[in-house]
Amino acid sequence: MKLPSPRGSLSSALIDTLGGVTRDLTAEPDSDEDLQLSLFVCYELAYRGWDGVDDAWEHDPDLLRLRTDLESRYADTLHALVGAPEPADPSTVPAQLAAIVAADDGPSLSGYLRGRATREQFREFVVHRSIYHLREADPHSWAIPRLGGRAKAALIEIQLDEYGGGVTGRMHQELFKQTMSWFGLDLGYHAYLDAVPAATLAVNNLMSYFGLHRARRGAVLGHLAAYEMTSSLPNRSYGNGLRRLGGDPAATAFYDEHVEADAVHEQIAAHDMCGTFALAEPELAGQVLWGARCALAVDNLWATAVLDAWAAGHTSLRE
Repeated sequence: MKLPSPRGSLSSALIDTLGGVTRDLTAEPDSDEDLQLSLFVCYELAYRGWDGVDDAWEHDPDLLRLRTDLESRYADTLHALVGAPEPADPSTVPAQLAAIVAADDGPSLSGYLRGRATREQFREFVVHRSIYHLREADPHSWAIPRLGGRAKAALIEIQLDEYGGGVTGRMHQELFKQTMSWFGLDLGYHAYLDAVPAATLAVNNLMSYFGLHRARRGAVLGHLAAYEMTSSLPNRSYGNGLRRLGGDPAATAFYDEHVEADAVHEQIAAHDMCGTFALAEPELAGQVLWGARCALAVDNLWATAVLDAWAAGHTSLRE
């Protein structure tokens, strides 16, 4: 995958450094667009990397110092958004996760897509989501070697479904390509990175921020639980919205699969994964809940930005 176009002083310097043009990682981010893209570029070195960039950059000390600084800035944003993690009674974690989900009053992007979205708006939605869905489950899988016992088994049980039970064509990443194909989109990994705004990158960076650090293993589990517990009904709406626009069974298969799978995953994630983890590591019970709150809050910011753009009559993508 080729390096993206820069969005400011820092991402320009970072991309030039990785591309071998210069070596300067001292610039400051000019904007949230610049910060989120720079953080995404740093994180991608731990996933599939960048064309022409030496894999050794993943653990380069200067780059890791930059990534740590960007993560600190992002953490400040998260704390301003939902507060800091607080201690919690580990025995109540499943119930508290359910309460967090029930109290979420974010905008109903799924409702809009079900009943009102145009074909072009739904296409934009798919472009936004391609950044995550073409590597779906990968950020949460970082947690597997950091767990033990029932929590580990529960996470693997969820992830096995995400990866199609070992059948390539059933992997959720592959099913999403069918949806993209129906819209005539480029199926390349991160093909639309330059098109998506900071709010979309922030959604993806949050998963990596949690997943790539053992110290935040509770948060990544809470993040996954929030996703699994809020997935089934929205995906039903996405599938019905796409059918309204003429989508065929191949196009809607990704959403239809999530309606069934995530209805089961919801209980596994809340009780078997997060509940048993909290009992095993009670000092991180509050971090689990914090991860869930962050997941919903950052997703809501993204959904609000998308809906606001459409309400104003213009694209939600970068132009």
